[in-house]
Amino acid sequence: MEKVRLAMIDYDAGNLHSACKGLEYAGAAVELVESGTDLARFDGVVLPGDGAFDPAMQELRSRGFVEPIRTAIAHRQPFLGICIGLQLLFESSEEGEESGLGIVPGRIRRLQPEPQIRIPHMGWTQLELTQPQSPLWQDLGEYPWAYFVHSYHGEPADPKWISATVTHGTQVITAAIGRDHLMATQFHPEKSWPAGLQMLRNFVQFVQQVSTNSSATRATARSDSLPTPLSG
Repeated sequence: MEKVRLAMIDYDAGNLHSACKGLEYAGAAVELVESGTDLARFDGVVLPGDGAFDPAMQELRSRGFVEPIRTAIAHRQPFLGICIGLQLLFESSEEGEESGLGIVPGRIRRLQPEPQIRIPHMGWTQLELTQPQSPLWQDLGEYPWAYFVHSYHGEPADPKWISATVTHGTQVITAAIGRDHLMATQFHPEKSWPAGLQMLRNFVQFVQQVSTNSSATRATARSDSLPTPLSG
């Protein structure tokens, strides 16, 4: 079976190498993409990233990625955001002044200081899966471990966006979001092996399924459009 082709958005926001390697290990063909006009020719899209909200959004805008990302998600192209790639999907962030992509209604909030906890939240934490049927969580077990490095977290206006949480001190934090063909994690699946590798496999398999179904639909549509042979 031909490998699914994933666009890895390159906007100088870090962790590209490890994210590419993780997805290639999971069975995908990954290509770094520096222009938003290229996204439609891929089976799926990945928005990785480390760093701060404003510089990341500025880079997306300067490279022409904003509208192509919105179009890809609107057209139900499989999409995976990682770390800052989750945060940029929101409307705004307490970290900066830039407007986000606005895909997810809500705001990025700063973690609140508490005794006995560290900010940034850094290290291994167990996930509480709130959307256990999500394609990303299949074959993981009930409380998979994931690796976090962050000081801000997403707060969706609609809690139904939340697909996993973690608890840091007394704060319940959005660890992942999901809806339709969009999935995004605050943690780094490419650094969260073995569970993270399974997540990446799950995403690749989901993209493969969507691609196969889309090809079958197109083939049926072409067949239905053929003229009916004349009889006699």
